[in-house]
Amino acid sequence: MSAVRVVALVSGHVQGVGYRWSARQAATARGLAGSATNLPDGRVEVVLEGPEDDVRAVLAELAGPRAPGSVTGVETRDEPVRAVTGFTVG
Repeated sequence: MSAVRVVALVSGHVQGVGYRWSARQAATARGLAGSATNLPDGRVEVVLEGPEDDVRAVLAELAGPRAPGSVTGVETRDEPVRAVTGFTVG
């Protein structure tokens, strides 16, 4: 299966509620690389890279009702794979 890279901009009450750490846990549980970063406008940017099925599953989990806080929207865009390793929280 080919790797993909997706950048998700998550809106809602997602800062200060453990959202980035939840994203890290979900991603690393599936062996994905990437990052989760608070943005100045209150959104969280989540970057996921790895097998497409795993990336899509984590995106669904992070937008679902069990995600920390209150997600009101997720905008995604595909980017070229960069072959990053690890998962950072910023």
